[in-house]
Amino acid sequence: MAVSAASQGAPAKSLGGPLNLADEGMFFVSGTSLLSNHPGASPAGPSRPGTVTVNQMYVHYRIPAQLTSPMPIVLVHGGGLTGASYETTPDGREGWATYLTRKGYAVYVVDTPGRGRAGFNATAINQAKAESSVAALPGNMLMVTAELAWPLFRFGPTSGTAFPDTQFSTEAFNAFGSQGVPFGEATLEGGAMATAPRALAALLDKIGPAVVVVHSLAGPFADALVEMRPRLVKAVVNIEGAQAIIPTEPQIEAYRDIPVLELFGDHLDAPVFTGRPRYEARKAVVERIKKRGGDKATLVRLPDVGMKGNSHMMMQDRNNLQVADFVLDWIANNVK
Repeated sequence: MAVSAASQGAPAKSLGGPLNLADEGMFFVSGTSLLSNHPGASPAGPSRPGTVTVNQMYVHYRIPAQLTSPMPIVLVHGGGLTGASYETTPDGREGWATYLTRKGYAVYVVDTPGRGRAGFNATAINQAKAESSVAALPGNMLMVTAELAWPLFRFGPTSGTAFPDTQFSTEAFNAFGSQGVPFGEATLEGGAMATAPRALAALLDKIGPAVVVVHSLAGPFADALVEMRPRLVKAVVNIEGAQAIIPTEPQIEAYRDIPVLELFGDHLDAPVFTGRPRYEARKAVVERIKKRGGDKATLVRLPDVGMKGNSHMMMQDRNNLQVADFVLDWIANNVK
């Protein structure tokens, strides 16, 4: 029996019209095999030690039928999230992944190692259970709570209270919460910094030169990637990038010939580390790049270009496509 999507309560018009694709699919990069002595138990009983794959990164790609640019765009999510950040928004509108494809760019959306469809290494958890010892467990596997996310992502000053001009659809906050995942990379040797930049480098080795868009805790991934693959990173768009790891001098040197857009939203004076402290830290990075001769490094606050009320999740805000157009204009003017 045919049942309409509307009768099932599915969101309507999450795409901005028909999407004409030459190809769409998925693949993994950067996986490595290792022996797990504690793969867990199946319905048939405990599994014997065996080989498992870890450190892999999931990649979903869309290639438009008509390319307006030869330059692909790679979208990298932030902390506690997955590539879903760039798919349809929590309130059911079109996300950047399809919108950028609609604008003629090949788009690659990733789940970094340990997140979402990329999986994590459960060996230590199974070992702790088998040995009744917590010694093998990772030190911490953070889950971002609703109470933490609301002020940290600058939807409002306190949990449940929105800024009057917020662009984030706070009525869909529960749907946003469903996108959260644990920091599973804590189970991988070396964690995120040892696995994600390497996986992104493997992706560029596969697809060729690309514009790389990183968000929040993925900011340091771009800093590492430009040093690893300076000829394949054609530009970096760093959306409110983290600064817990300060870029090294070789990384700053690698940025010199790479266009960089450091993009921030509104309400930066909120008392959270995603606001003013992070802005000032990335401002210092831009200044370091410029001192090295990087004349295409720029720092932009969206309120300064006429877009007010944007949150830390600007790719999901009500004006997300307006922000996307700003990014696309910058790419068109800076990437050759």
